[in-house]
Amino acid sequence: MDEKTIRKLLVAGPHPLPAKHVDSLLKHFGKAIDHFRINEWEECSGRAGKFVEATLKALAHVAKIAAPTGRTFKVGTVVNQLGQLSAGAIDDAVRLVIPRCCTFIYEVASNRGGRHDPDEIDPNEMDATAAVANSSWVLAELIRYAQKGAVDVKQAGELVRALSEKKIPLIEDVEGRFYLHKPKKSAPDVALVALNACYPGRISREELVATRNGFSEHNARVAVSRIMKLADDDGSEQLRVLAPGRQKAEEIMKAAHASGGKRRRRATGASDLSDYSPGTGAESPQLQPNRAERKVTFLLGFVGGRWCA
Repeated sequence: MDEKTIRKLLVAGPHPLPAKHVDSLLKHFGKAIDHFRINEWEECSGRAGKFVEATLKALAHVAKIAAPTGRTFKVGTVVNQLGQLSAGAIDDAVRLVIPRCCTFIYEVASNRGGRHDPDEIDPNEMDATAAVANSSWVLAELIRYAQKGAVDVKQAGELVRALSEKKIPLIEDVEGRFYLHKPKKSAPDVALVALNACYPGRISREELVATRNGFSEHNARVAVSRIMKLADDDGSEQLRVLAPGRQKAEEIMKAAHASGGKRRRRATGASDLSDYSPGTGAESPQLQPNRAERKVTFLLGFVGGRWCA
């Protein structure tokens, strides 16, 4: 399911949405996901705010409301205008439900980090997570509304997940098994990104070794040993990534994103496990990972609970 298919569902359904606003909201949704997957939290939330603006412009058009345009456009004004429509005048999804969720997303996007104690939690990451999850719900609800009677809530959610798979191709969880799809990845890359994906939870050392992505068990154990300086061990070999490890994991993901997330080509050169530098891919041919089954989970970084404590 690609973006063009989603667009067709939105603009050519029983209740079509205006094409220019659909193009805009899909563009901003995609950009929000792109920023989210490489941990650019503020940029992600900002794009989610633009997604909201495009969505409300589309709803105003459907409801035949004379919404402000250009610099005079205000999210709160349009939400109020929609809410003032009489019950039954238009579908409640347009009148109340979607606008209320949009209000929350826009509040998050407009006050990035301003409501939280930065000593206790990373507010930007939390805000971006909420913005992406709720934007995804809004997009699914838009599909359900546009395809009224033809697509139910569950199907709409699956369509959005399929679209997100195109945007988040680098990390995959298949029934609790972790995969990193990165060109020229090394065994330490896999171990560190898998450890980071569990944050702020913990993962056992043995489970981390098991996320080896086709590397030999020996090399996976060596890789885990090499990243131990980037992890906290609670005394029972339950590991949690430390701040420097999170930073290195982000560097790995950004490098993979810059390369387009293409599948790894066969690497050459001697294996060097003595001085770990993220993303060098300097592994010998026998360390090549097998091709993984590609069925990507919806949100980056949330790996199956089967192996994350």
